[in-house]
Amino acid sequence: MVKFGLQFKATLENVSNVRPLGEDFRWFLKLKCGNCGEIPDKWQYVTLVENVPLKGGRGSASMVQKCKLCARENSIDILRDTITPYNAADNETFKTMVQFECRGLEPVDFQPQAGFAAEGAETGTPFLEVNLLEKDWTDYDEKAKESVGIYEVTHRFIKC
Repeated sequence: MVKFGLQFKATLENVSNVRPLGEDFRWFLKLKCGNCGEIPDKWQYVTLVENVPLKGGRGSASMVQKCKLCARENSIDILRDTITPYNAADNETFKTMVQFECRGLEPVDFQPQAGFAAEGAETGTPFLEVNLLEKDWTDYDEKAKESVGIYEVTHRFIKC
């Protein structure tokens, strides 16, 4: 089993504490089979609330799937304690936001979507519906009377 870290990078404007919101947050990934190299075209998601038992009583994972090409059973598990917010201090640098424990799979792409949250850097104003599908998000902080935003969202995976 191998651990992969999803590193997040963005330009933050007057916001901090960018994070996935809730245990039902969907991490949309493209996953490569470690046995045959197959990468399905469709995005797949994993969440903390889903828990599937592994064959042979070896524990559980967030997702278990059989490769369509080679029929190998693979799994991926979100490591709950590794979920970390992206803060103003992390601006424009890569930071590991979450780690996945993979058996027979390797994450190769990530698509941020809805379900992120952030807060005003100076005011703490909560922004609970941040959608990063377009790789940019903007809003207005009424308390600070200034625009806020998350721009140029990008990512990479690293082995941990």
